Amino acid sequence: MGRKKSRNPKIEELEIVKYAAEGKAMGYYNEKVVFVPNVVPGDVVDVQVSKKRKNYYEAFPLAFHKYSEDRVEPFCEHFGVCGGCKWQHLPYEKQLEAKEQEVLDNLQRIGKVEIEQVLPIKGSAKQEYYRNKLEFTFSADRWLTKEEVASDIEFKERPALGFHVPRFFDKVVDVEKCYLQPDPSNAIRNSIRDYAFENGLSFFHLRKHEGFLRTLTIRTASTGEIMVIVVFFYEDKESREGLMNFLAEKFPEITSLNYVINEKKNDTITDQEVICYKGRAYIEEEMEGLRFRIGPKSFYQTNSEQAYELYKVTRDFAGLTSKENVYDLYTGTGTIANFVARQAQQVVGVEYVPEAIEDAKLNSEQNGIDNTLFYAGDMKDIFTDEFIAEHGQPDVVITDPPRAGMHPDVVDTLLRILPKRIVYVSCNSATQARDLYMMQENYKVVKSQAVDMFPHTHHIENVVLMELK
Repeated sequence: MGRKKSRNPKIEELEIVKYAAEGKAMGYYNEKVVFVPNVVPGDVVDVQVSKKRKNYYEAFPLAFHKYSEDRVEPFCEHFGVCGGCKWQHLPYEKQLEAKEQEVLDNLQRIGKVEIEQVLPIKGSAKQEYYRNKLEFTFSADRWLTKEEVASDIEFKERPALGFHVPRFFDKVVDVEKCYLQPDPSNAIRNSIRDYAFENGLSFFHLRKHEGFLRTLTIRTASTGEIMVIVVFFYEDKESREGLMNFLAEKFPEITSLNYVINEKKNDTITDQEVICYKGRAYIEEEMEGLRFRIGPKSFYQTNSEQAYELYKVTRDFAGLTSKENVYDLYTGTGTIANFVARQAQQVVGVEYVPEAIEDAKLNSEQNGIDNTLFYAGDMKDIFTDEFIAEHGQPDVVITDPPRAGMHPDVVDTLLRILPKRIVYVSCNSATQARDLYMMQENYKVVKSQAVDMFPHTHHIENVVLMELK
């Protein structure tokens, strides 16, 4: 029996008219909005509808009749395949316009808030080589290029070291040159791949769960320090030491060389022992004379230079005069807490991950900061009336929640204790807008400023200052 013919229509010569959320753009067809990836306003394109909803369609491009004048030539050979840097075909100033507009749309449409002052978006000085951390996957099953598929050559051995193809957990693009992380990131990755080929080290098969080499993480710091973590599926002392010694000899600039034996089926190493093979078990990042220790499992903003800009906006919005009791919710490794501590009387940080809180305490200690307190636990359970009675009414609350936004219990607590100012740092302006909406009876939105941490992607951070009405 043959497959059912798709009822989803093909739309010809759709004019793309404006940007939409998540890096997509949109056009109109029969009074319905059509969301399309990999296009920009000004393109005229044939699209195939993949999802039909009551008020909109989702589609993918088939053929271009006209290219927008805004388009530029992508600079990376892997553009469009590896899934990263999806906006390389768009000039950076246009990316910033789209991001700024998305934040504003979300705050006004979802949050229904009036913003007294919208400050211009802060673009990233670097649009290439701006990331301090990349994770690569070893795969026995490389993603074939269109040219390779069309060549009729049979590719039996297809190992790869690179990034996952979007929507395919078991397919990996073999990356030759990535423009995201500074040297020697590319050289380290390519040397490991070459060494593995020359010495017959097997790459992990993501479906069969077999093979020696699993993942590679490279972290770089503005201090020049470099961390490398190689994850193996099983112990093979001779092969493991061979690779580790090769890396230590070829790249003496690696200051923290680590490995993990991960026998689980998933790639997360948060529950695994990380063994330092050579050098220190951490690297250090520096900001305004403060040094932050970063371990293999530590979270740190992945664009160090823009993190500094983000934290400066946060501190400016907080308006500290050395007399304030500050609460830093979702504090992570205490970077913001320690960054503002010099201008506050006391900073109380709360975070879910116990290891992160240990990092936060350590960072305070090594920087001679003695007016911070850190607590680990679920935000909604810790941030209670009893906790506030013990640590004092906050004058300022800084909150930097995950993409899902603040837990409703946390919002409820804020609305009960009513701090004078709340600085809300968000990596998802839609959930930020939802939370602002819940607080608008008590708070006015004084300032908003977007900060771009991730050029060539649709991701954008936004900082909002709320004051009691």
